Amino acid sequence: MKNLTKQLLIILVVFLIIAGLFSTYNMPTQKSETVSLDKLIDHINKDEVQKLEIKGDEIDIYLANGVIEDTQKETGQSLTQLLDDYGVDKTKMQKIKIGIKENTGWSFWLSNIILPFIVPFLFIIAFFWFMMRGVKGANNQAMGFGQSRPREENNGKKEKKDKITFANVAGVKEAKEELKEIVEFLVSPKKFLALGAKIPKGVLLMGSPGTGKTLLAKAVAGEANVPFFSISGSEFVEMFVGVGASRVRDLFRRAKKSSPCIIFIDEIDAVGRQRGAGLGGSHDEREQTLNQILVEMDGFETSVNVIVMAATNRPDVLDPALLRPGRFDRRIILDDPDINDREAILKIHAENKPVEKDVNLRRVAERTPGFSGADLSNLLNEAAILAARRNKKKVSQAEVLESIEKVMLGPERKSHILSEEEKKITAYHEAGHALMSHLLPHADPVQKVSIISRGRAAGYTLKMPIADKHFHSLSEFKADIAVLLAGYLTEKEIFRELTTGASNDLKRATALAKEIITQYGMSDTLGPRTFGERDEMIFLGKEIHERRDYSEKTAELIDAEMNKMIKEGMATAIDLIKKKRPELDAIAAELMKKETLEKEEFEAIFLVEKK
Repeated sequence: MKNLTKQLLIILVVFLIIAGLFSTYNMPTQKSETVSLDKLIDHINKDEVQKLEIKGDEIDIYLANGVIEDTQKETGQSLTQLLDDYGVDKTKMQKIKIGIKENTGWSFWLSNIILPFIVPFLFIIAFFWFMMRGVKGANNQAMGFGQSRPREENNGKKEKKDKITFANVAGVKEAKEELKEIVEFLVSPKKFLALGAKIPKGVLLMGSPGTGKTLLAKAVAGEANVPFFSISGSEFVEMFVGVGASRVRDLFRRAKKSSPCIIFIDEIDAVGRQRGAGLGGSHDEREQTLNQILVEMDGFETSVNVIVMAATNRPDVLDPALLRPGRFDRRIILDDPDINDREAILKIHAENKPVEKDVNLRRVAERTPGFSGADLSNLLNEAAILAARRNKKKVSQAEVLESIEKVMLGPERKSHILSEEEKKITAYHEAGHALMSHLLPHADPVQKVSIISRGRAAGYTLKMPIADKHFHSLSEFKADIAVLLAGYLTEKEIFRELTTGASNDLKRATALAKEIITQYGMSDTLGPRTFGERDEMIFLGKEIHERRDYSEKTAELIDAEMNKMIKEGMATAIDLIKKKRPELDAIAAELMKKETLEKEEFEAIFLVEKK
């Protein structure tokens, strides 16, 4: 409808331009005044008329003083008859030059043929032409519905500064080593083919969201200087049957023409889920699309230098046929970056930002365990935004550290003002967490304590491990339970009253105790086995069923073990709270005074108490 309106407006504008040109062409060079016939007779009787020029029914009057006037006579009436009817003296008429002017040349054609006949005819033809062109475009859209629309990047034509290479990707050393072989396959395939080696057809990148799967795929294309076709798995699936399969065929056809190249399918689990597990039977549109992908990948000739790269964070739901050798030959796992990798990632993202010299990225890396590459990029971006809001020219350490808490917990809720009583309860609650985390040998050290509301928390205690951990012991789990319960127990000990502030701590402590017993087999009573089996029945992306593989008697034992573990944590926490009451009071007092304690300020309290 929008296109039709636009076309009609174009036709109208063209018509108005033609009419305007014609009006300009016929416009007299000298302006004349229109008078009545009585005025013309009066001029003739006074011998003031030098010349009369007749153009149809219009009479141009040229006076002796140089003035030009015009008048109009009746259609079909001659000038002689007109003057006789008015009784003009014929001797006076003999002194006047009379000329008759007819339309000739362009004026005649424009006024008698082009404007009355040809222009309307051309207008009608143009209208139907635009209408037919619109219908043709709609037909082309319908015919092109089954074509893929990948985002294509031609790295061979890109400037060096715009290319993404392995230098732009920090960490993931093992993954980059694997992918360097893929680059060699693309750059010099003959070296491998001469030895009978087959070029890998598919590379599956597996990892948590934000670990750099898409970035690595672009880096491979940039290193090899080959075209890069990027498309999401969800773009294949449509409501019409056969469209997804058609788009797959079109994508691989384009890729073969641009060989050597890389096809990158992001979130392949949207189309590559295990067949027969959905709700649409075995012939739904998604499964037909997956079948076509399987056929295309298996049908590659050895001479076709096209590599399919795919990314997913749910490899467990992919169809086994998609993962077999010959399709996705290589599976590369991308873990969350360790402390050294986080520091390297921060350095890359800090290159295009003006930062102060005192910014210690190593310290930032220490405070961000579990952060992915995307999280770290977002962290520095939030720091830059915060610095801009404070009208600073450079990003300082204060903005970077504050952004860590903003990313983890949310922005400060300055409007969430606590009463003095609530502020005191929050201070002692967080002091309990911090005290327990500092005193227990297997707990993580405290980095910061605050009673400023962030997100949904009234206060928070930020504790981070000294080094990255890949395994966790039972002692560490028990220490974590004691730390979680410390806030609840501190409120009970100090105020002899309980509040709702500890609800989330209790929930996390209960969940951790359950995991220790049912998943990690760390219970002496129940032994080294797991309890409960999750069925991978997926509906709308969620697990909706957990099957119990144990009896009611075992369920009672699990509950008893969970209660025992919680009580052990309570006993540990309450014992230390009573023994270290002076330190607890000191921490709470400092929090009431300053609201926030950094690591150095927090540890200084214990040095003072020792003295």
